[in-house]
Amino acid sequence: MAEQAIRDSPGLLRNQRVDGQVPLPKEGETNVMITSALPYCNNMPHLGNIIGSTLSADVFSRYVCTKNRNTIYICGTDEYGTATERQAMKEGKTPQELCSHYWKVHKDTYDWFELDFDHFGRTSTPLHTEITQEVFLNLRKNDLLERKETLQLYCEQDQKFLADRFAEGTCPYCSYPDARGDQCDGCSRTLDAVELINPRCVDNTSHTVMTKSSTHMYLRLDVIQPQTEAWIRESWKIGKWSPNSVVNAQGEIIDSRLKSGLKPSAITRDLKWGVPVPAGGGEKEEGTEGKVISYGNQFDAPIGYPSITANLTPEWKQWWFNPEHVKLFQFMGKDNIYFHTVFFPSMLIGDGRPWTKLHHISGTEFLNYEGGKFSKSRNLGVFGTQAQKTGIPASVWRYYLVANRPESGDSMFSWGDFITANNSVLLKNFGNFVNRILKFAVAKYQSTLPPTTDSPGPLPLSTEDEDYAFLADVNKLLAQYNTQMDAVRLRDGLQTIMQLSARGNLYLQSAGLNNALLAEKPERCAIVVSRAINLVWLLSAMVSPFMPSVETNICEQLNAPKRSVPDAIATGEEGTANAGAGFGIDLLEGHVIGKPDYLFVQIPESKAEEWRQEFGSTATAATAATAAGPSAGGKDGKGKAKATKKEKVVAPSGNAEGEGSSSTRPAKPKKEAKKKQKGQAESGEATPAEPAEVKKAEAEVRKDTMESTSEIPVPSAASYAQGSVEP
Repeated sequence: MAEQAIRDSPGLLRNQRVDGQVPLPKEGETNVMITSALPYCNNMPHLGNIIGSTLSADVFSRYVCTKNRNTIYICGTDEYGTATERQAMKEGKTPQELCSHYWKVHKDTYDWFELDFDHFGRTSTPLHTEITQEVFLNLRKNDLLERKETLQLYCEQDQKFLADRFAEGTCPYCSYPDARGDQCDGCSRTLDAVELINPRCVDNTSHTVMTKSSTHMYLRLDVIQPQTEAWIRESWKIGKWSPNSVVNAQGEIIDSRLKSGLKPSAITRDLKWGVPVPAGGGEKEEGTEGKVISYGNQFDAPIGYPSITANLTPEWKQWWFNPEHVKLFQFMGKDNIYFHTVFFPSMLIGDGRPWTKLHHISGTEFLNYEGGKFSKSRNLGVFGTQAQKTGIPASVWRYYLVANRPESGDSMFSWGDFITANNSVLLKNFGNFVNRILKFAVAKYQSTLPPTTDSPGPLPLSTEDEDYAFLADVNKLLAQYNTQMDAVRLRDGLQTIMQLSARGNLYLQSAGLNNALLAEKPERCAIVVSRAINLVWLLSAMVSPFMPSVETNICEQLNAPKRSVPDAIATGEEGTANAGAGFGIDLLEGHVIGKPDYLFVQIPESKAEEWRQEFGSTATAATAATAAGPSAGGKDGKGKAKATKKEKVVAPSGNAEGEGSSSTRPAKPKKEAKKKQKGQAESGEATPAEPAEVKKAEAEVRKDTMESTSEIPVPSAASYAQGSVEP
């Protein structure tokens, strides 16, 4: 191995976990437990599912590791319930065989996307049954369960009760003809299946459906509600929740169910595939023998978090019964927020034991696809490991999905935008900076960092330093990144990295790094090279959560181990060099770097149409252009890339810096929309003047994809990365 010269300082390098070592909380340290919503096992995950929970959680988990904080990341498949029973019957398999098949599909998908779970487990395990039944028994002991006899829909031919999602009929509120038994996709109201008008069996609409009495156990949420609300207000404040469907930015509870008063909720079902109701309930639970514990999969499913942890380590209670020393961060789509902020915490409160409960919740809106929605049946979108078929590395997919993460509103996946993100941001900005400085060092310094007047460690912010503006900007952006990532503003954190690499490019340009500088000012040239290469090493750690393979590649080129992300020196701390804080010289003179190589490659723009053909697209040319945001190339009449105001980094001295990136305004497709309306009218299709038909069409899409049908326009990833819009 080539010679390494690395500053010896505690905490500089990333803590490396020994293979097979399970992380456990440490008293006196920051302990972070991370979960992502458990994907239902026989649903094929698409890009929206991936960014909605698993990838977002992975990015945050990796960030916590770059800060050398103790962390564990848990996920797995949710395997019990009616949908599994039904699908297994269709495929001629047992539920367990079906789940084992789809568990591997999920695992292969997440492995390709480089998701680094501490354990990716499943809920169909003995430990899951044991822990779920323990919670049920504690709720029973605390008198928080009640028995009710209710009417349910029953299919005479199949001789079974119909779970909510397998009953359809006309909505009693809006008359939508295909409302599900749990919710109407026409008006979004929550329903009880027996409310449906003219109910029918989804499996066979010719079957006779009737109402029949069934006995179930109900969780007394109304009794627990005061404690739940008190916990929500406290946790919201301490965990700094972002506004969501349950609590707003002022900490006011806005969920309609809480405001009108929670009602007891059934937590058992007439199924075979699930956690059995434990015996011993006596007369109070008579009639529930042979049933399973479930509430639309939302009673036993979240218990999968601790049960999957228990399958990883027998010391799982150190994480899950340690609220004083463990902070729980949970990631999910917005449709799961109620269950994680109200229902699941109510279960744990009612259980009575000192559970580690939610500290911070990160919910996303929906990622849509090419002007429409992801739909497996319509061949619209990228599902499972299909991304691998494009030949584009997982790092580029991870970058684009996080850059387009729907944090504050629905966002749109666009192939044109995807290509622009790679070519204009990753290749021309980030990749260019890394490759440019490493090639210069190899060619002019024989791959060895030259001696300079800089002392090892954080560089003081001295106005006497010729690079004061550069050093202040680096520390400012480093502080900004840390703040954003600690607040789980992942998209903003990624944008800050790209601003920092652009600042690195400008530094090389403004310093005039070339042969003339080397010949005429060798001492100055050495400082520029040393500082720029150390910025590359810092960037490798900062980009690690988003593109782990890129970090590995950079470290190989630097001949350096993986490092931690430091805190920053605050702007104005002139002459200060806080121990372990701030940007500084950590790769020292004499350090020998490896062979430079390109981090990214150009994607031909023609690929966009090829991939639209392969993966489907509902977007017209105008819609696709709008969804893509600034066009790839976006040049002025002279062929020069236009810089945007937002993209520039303003130094404390007042100088405006920043590499110019291509940017054009999205075309406003008003004329196209009018033509489309006219064409629809001539062809007899529904137009905006026929809201009932439009609503039904939208509901059909939502029903097929289980995604939002919001039409709110959201800026594209390229727009954010190029700075043409505010984040």
